[in-house]
Amino acid sequence: MSETRLKIRIIGDKVLRRTAKQVKDVLPEHREILSNMAKLMYESSGIGLAAPQVGISESMIVVDAGTGLYKLINPKIVKRQGSQAIEEGCLSVPGVSIKVKRSKKILISALDENAQPLCIEADDLLSCVFQHEIDHLKGKLIVDYASFLDKFKIKKKLKKLEKGKDGGLRQPKEKPGELQL
Repeated sequence: MSETRLKIRIIGDKVLRRTAKQVKDVLPEHREILSNMAKLMYESSGIGLAAPQVGISESMIVVDAGTGLYKLINPKIVKRQGSQAIEEGCLSVPGVSIKVKRSKKILISALDENAQPLCIEADDLLSCVFQHEIDHLKGKLIVDYASFLDKFKIKKKLKKLEKGKDGGLRQPKEKPGELQL
């Protein structure tokens, strides 16, 4: 696989609305993609990134909500508990934040980058980030959780993003210090 610089896809890009394919065999290319995704996530001041956000329709995510880097393949939520509502941003929907109600605690099954099975228990912010990134694998974005009033408030901003003066791609570092999922 040739070294390709990954770029974040912006709302309006069709890949963001597709269901990601399960990874059947974990190959060296998948490890390279996950490493490049992690690098881009950190460069963009994000705390999570899903493969569809970089134009790859495969079931892979990277997450670091301050407790260390997770590189997951085929993540699946197998148990949920409680609820919480957190204001979320998204690297693929820059400048927009939506209050999203999610499970407070989750249990995830996945493969690591070496195809080893994992079970991860997450709560609070980490739980929220995992759920956000797994939503991307299903073609779901934070704007899908917006109330009617929120949708009205962000309508112009979304239209501008969807027109994509930059072709649906965004370079890292939109706003210094902005926390994005």
